[in-house]
Amino acid sequence: MSKSHIMLAAALLGGGTAHAAAADAPPEQVIPVPGFADFIAVDGKSIWVTNRTKVERWSREGKLAESAMTRACGAMTVFQKSLWVADCKDGAVIRIESKTGKRLAAIPTGIANRAGELNVVSGAGSIWIASDDAGVVSRIDPKTNTVVATVKVDSGTWYLAYGFGALWAVSSNQQSVQRIDPKTNSVTKRTALGKTPGFLAAGVGGVWVQEQGDGTVARVDPRSGEVTGRAKVGEVLKYGDIDTGGGKVWVRTTEEQTFVVIDPNRMTTVARLGKPEGSGALRYTSSGIWTSAHDVHTITWWPAPAKIAK
Repeated sequence: MSKSHIMLAAALLGGGTAHAAAADAPPEQVIPVPGFADFIAVDGKSIWVTNRTKVERWSREGKLAESAMTRACGAMTVFQKSLWVADCKDGAVIRIESKTGKRLAAIPTGIANRAGELNVVSGAGSIWIASDDAGVVSRIDPKTNTVVATVKVDSGTWYLAYGFGALWAVSSNQQSVQRIDPKTNSVTKRTALGKTPGFLAAGVGGVWVQEQGDGTVARVDPRSGEVTGRAKVGEVLKYGDIDTGGGKVWVRTTEEQTFVVIDPNRMTTVARLGKPEGSGALRYTSSGIWTSAHDVHTITWWPAPAKIAK
């Protein structure tokens, strides 16, 4: 693997183990995607990506399907054989049959962040979206394709993740993470975060939140709801994305490299991979990592994550 595509900060972040692991990993596969391929949702061996006026389903062999949108935006989820994606112009969540790309429903919800920095997530048998910048999260019942509940949250709440039996919601403006109980549709814990918190992921023992202004990833204990540690990534941690899997935390970055790998036990960055490609998304699978880079019009498959972050 060429040095222009794999960089590990071994001297800074843990020595030769991570360097050797990446050196043994097979090379990544770069797939050209015309347009503005951005957010990613895993659908079996394929992925869906947002691409402005459409969403597209891609595999390592090429494009499989697409579905027209007015303006596809934000992170998506696949649930009950459907893709759920926000349309920032229409102010709705769109339900698409994941196999064919056929539109099944458009659910008017409102969109908390019309710039597209937000998540649609699934959990507790429902679909969730931050639907109003004043501080509202909406809950959709996939049986009826209707909003069945709303939750009052901090203003500027855009980012969501589901895990550990709760919905987790981050307000960038209020610098907070809020734990929402799906049984009562109410906030049960609110915790202060660092500068400009953003995307988050739940897994490997915690809820992990980008603190973009501080260049850190905060670990929130799912039981107490308190911050119990921070991993330093860089001076800042602009934009990007975050996921968990394989016992590690995976963070798509904008500066210095394509993505980094955090060991949740040591709370250190153990690997830095790829060259800077501007902003984009990342999703983990057990056989490989998918990243997007809308500024250079590509998606990339990074195989063998166990070797990357040994």
